[in-house]
Amino acid sequence: MEVWLVMKKLLFALIFVFACGSIMNAIANDLLSEKEKHIVNISMYTAIGDLVNLKTAVKTGLTNGLTVNEVKEVMIQLYAYCGFPKSLNALSVLSEVSENGIFTIGIKGTALPKEADKNKIGTKTQKKLMGKTTKKEKLFEFAPEMDTYLKEHLFADIFSRGVLSYREREIATIAALSSMEGVEPQLNAHIEIGKHNGLTDTQISEILILTIKPDTEIFGMGEPNTTYAKYFIGNSYLKLLTSEPIHTANVTFEPKCRNNWHIHHNGGQILLVTGGRGYYQEEGKPARELKKGDVINIPAEIKHWHGAAKDSWFSHIAIEVPAENGSTEWLEEVEDEEYDELK
Repeated sequence: MEVWLVMKKLLFALIFVFACGSIMNAIANDLLSEKEKHIVNISMYTAIGDLVNLKTAVKTGLTNGLTVNEVKEVMIQLYAYCGFPKSLNALSVLSEVSENGIFTIGIKGTALPKEADKNKIGTKTQKKLMGKTTKKEKLFEFAPEMDTYLKEHLFADIFSRGVLSYREREIATIAALSSMEGVEPQLNAHIEIGKHNGLTDTQISEILILTIKPDTEIFGMGEPNTTYAKYFIGNSYLKLLTSEPIHTANVTFEPKCRNNWHIHHNGGQILLVTGGRGYYQEEGKPARELKKGDVINIPAEIKHWHGAAKDSWFSHIAIEVPAENGSTEWLEEVEDEEYDELK
């Protein structure tokens, strides 16, 4: 079951690249390496505390190119993003797996000398990661200790240990944050840091696909929604559930994806939100935020749109209300300026 889940998520990544076009060039130049994919899976299961799947991911990673010390560095770093308990539990899994198999140990991380100026080193590392000197955030004026801890411990002590490149550390961080709820600002910040350290938009999208949580794929993502792609901004996926007597389908939107304004004539539609975060808006009314468990009843002849938030995948079941001569009229796109105002 665990191997099937990993393979299915890899398939989703390949489907995404195919939907974007030029698959041969993408495979050759613009996908994560196998090693990086293993880092993504290990980081995801560490962050959500799924020790059963983590054990499988660790074994698979160690068997296919990762060293014990590389996996150890991922787990050490992630304590700064998902907490000591999950990091310690993950390290216990790694210890058990490495003791019961023959794997490459690899080079060991090194600590900074005791006399090192950690604040100076951390400030320099932070600037190198981000490509710029960060301005003093208001939060750090309120709690200056946090700025010190970030510079002296995270960016100095941890990032200076070696073993993993900055790019690999950002892959681990993005994967962990993408797997967690309520950390969208930090995820967005690390996506930008990842880009500065060599990750492409396609590779970041691949990380997001590989870390889709089970609650966003209850019915499976299905296939790329190519039939209706011209009515969507971004990529969506369609899984037909029933066609008779009522047409129902699970629709999954990647972050920022939304459909055009449209109207269901004669018969309306019902949306059952199954995962992620998104929006529904009727013409002349403010957009409504949607989360798992929300239900939207869309009457016939109402102009509306729905789709994902900027920082989250989004899935819903769409149920067509049966009606004689029912049809959908597709209209204009939801403009970026209007969409970008949503939180």
